[in-house]
Amino acid sequence: MLVLTRRDVYELVPMSDAIELVKRAFRDLSGGMAHAPLRTPIEIPDAHGTTLFMPAFVPSLQGLGLKVVSVFPDNPARYGKPTIHAAVLTVSPETGEPNALLDGTYLTALRTGAASGAATDLLARPDARTLLVIGAGAQGPTQAWAVLCVRPIETIYVFDRNSQASESFADRLRELVPDLRARVEVVEHLEAVLPYVDVICTATTARSPLFPDSLVPDGVHINAIGAFTPEMQEIPPETVARAYVVVDSVPAALAEAGDLIKPLQTGVIREEHIRTELGEIVAGTKPGRTSPQQITLFKSVGNAVQDLAVAAEAVRRALAIGRGQQVTLL
Repeated sequence: MLVLTRRDVYELVPMSDAIELVKRAFRDLSGGMAHAPLRTPIEIPDAHGTTLFMPAFVPSLQGLGLKVVSVFPDNPARYGKPTIHAAVLTVSPETGEPNALLDGTYLTALRTGAASGAATDLLARPDARTLLVIGAGAQGPTQAWAVLCVRPIETIYVFDRNSQASESFADRLRELVPDLRARVEVVEHLEAVLPYVDVICTATTARSPLFPDSLVPDGVHINAIGAFTPEMQEIPPETVARAYVVVDSVPAALAEAGDLIKPLQTGVIREEHIRTELGEIVAGTKPGRTSPQQITLFKSVGNAVQDLAVAAEAVRRALAIGRGQQVTLL
């Protein structure tokens, strides 16, 4: 079995490649050519954590396997450890043999960023120059990296209630993007910048909206990737109602996305307000942004097709150049 570390995955699959792989995976998912059952979450109340079991098969990319990812928000304060830990196991679609184990913590950040990069590419205004990242944890830097790949961002604003995370954001982003040219600025008050930005990425585990709808400007594009359970919520219901809403998977969004479930429960929106899946826009069967003034919202709860698309490509490239470590389990 091949074992790939974080560094291996980083060097094998650049963000720009991951964005294209995720687009293909979403296209196949929406077209019924990929398979991803709803993930199985297990709550660990004493630790305030959740562990998710996520299988998928993307035939066109030969991606078959399972991701196990844990989200434990108390880890940084309690143990000085990251909030997210994960591993990905890939399986040969020809023989059924487990053939690789990959660090899933970085891969999760990579593919989640890639989803936002794909959505930004398809939905944000072409002239977008300013980005606001809310949530400077493990997902924050890869969100920024992905947006930088598809838009000429000049300024990145960063907001996090954890000042240490905010202050280290620029250094962590430069580790991913050594030739970073955009200016990075930490902000303490969202109202100072939110009305003037072009793209917003939210990457938190909030259970109530992060900002009031009154601050949200026309024409903004929002990638909401943090709230992944029915109880969580990052985006104001009024903003959801004003936005052109695109999701990664309609069944998953209706089952898991608190940002949509809560407005649905209170009657602020109806199910038909969820206009399309991102994969349908990739395939050209549904439109993306229709005007410069339109607010676009990509709501993602994450889908294992993203993981297996990127993981399968990393394994292919590693085998081609002899990268990684081979271990024998028998």
